[in-house]
Amino acid sequence: MTTSSIDAIAGIHVPDTALAREVTDFIRDTEDELLFNHSRRVFFFGALQGLRRGIHPNLELLYAAAMFHDVGLTDHYRNSTVRFEVDGANAARDFLMDAGADKADADTVWLGIALHTTPGVPEFLAPEVALLQAGVEVDVVGVGREQLAPEALAAVTAAHPRPDFKNRILAALNDGMKHRPHTTAGTMNADVLAHFDPTFERVDFVDKILHNSWPE
Repeated sequence: MTTSSIDAIAGIHVPDTALAREVTDFIRDTEDELLFNHSRRVFFFGALQGLRRGIHPNLELLYAAAMFHDVGLTDHYRNSTVRFEVDGANAARDFLMDAGADKADADTVWLGIALHTTPGVPEFLAPEVALLQAGVEVDVVGVGREQLAPEALAAVTAAHPRPDFKNRILAALNDGMKHRPHTTAGTMNADVLAHFDPTFERVDFVDKILHNSWPE
């Protein structure tokens, strides 16, 4: 099944724009099948959550954010020393600006990607930021899955299957972060590294407060 034949799923349409097509082509060439299918599902699930919540995003921006959100986990960033979310956000913003997008729109996409693993914040921001995280939550941890129609879930996963997704996405996260463990401090990403490496030591925020250079 070609991507062009599944650009409308469960009533959600991938924007038929030059930018969306360029994004699709770039991500197809950049990511493996695991991350490509995950990113497409994130778009559809996020857009479906938008319909349910009465939120109306710019679908072109939501699509760009969804497709780029895990680019920072790819081989190109194996020497990066910043958070993988920031790598993906930077890549998306650069791509959009090079394509002639408005800076404010590119910044919105940047923010959504940078915050997509930060719970409790995106839902108060722009629709594209909120719905990117909503789509990620549905696909990765199942949050909100029960709110979507079973036939919609079935349609999305038929077009973009998730074989052994739980184990494979954990492995992809670990591969993308294990060379930069310091970037996981204070985030759920530390859970991933600890799962794969029993010697991994988490940064303790209380310890940072009690044992820093201030005398009291």
